[in-house]
Amino acid sequence: MPYHLRIARPVADLKQTADMYVRGLDLRVIDKFEDHDGFDGVMLGAPGADYHFELTRSRDHTVRPTPTIEDLAVFYIPSAPEWNAACARMRDAGFKEVPPLNPFWEANGCTFEDLDGYRVVLQQAEWGHDEAT
Repeated sequence: MPYHLRIARPVADLKQTADMYVRGLDLRVIDKFEDHDGFDGVMLGAPGADYHFELTRSRDHTVRPTPTIEDLAVFYIPSAPEWNAACARMRDAGFKEVPPLNPFWEANGCTFEDLDGYRVVLQQAEWGHDEAT
């Protein structure tokens, strides 16, 4: 049975973080909501993809993002020119390039961190089951 994956993350600045992900990962706003039971949010995805990010902010409670350096969203980009362009977009969008804890991600990838400390890896490789760490 195929599933759709939603990665939900609380963020400190909803507008700025959504803009970073749209520009850096070339995503689109696929839905958004305001004051739904005290929460604002935006869903970002790519056309035809089986995943999306949901970024949220609570109006009533301060929720501090608490990612670790091993909480990763990994995107596999096999084409070297596309990978280089994607890395440049991430930098231009305001993501900070950081060294990964796991050296596996450094061999063929680039690790980026958003304003809240969430990490995204752009891996210049085909995804395959034997590559999982």
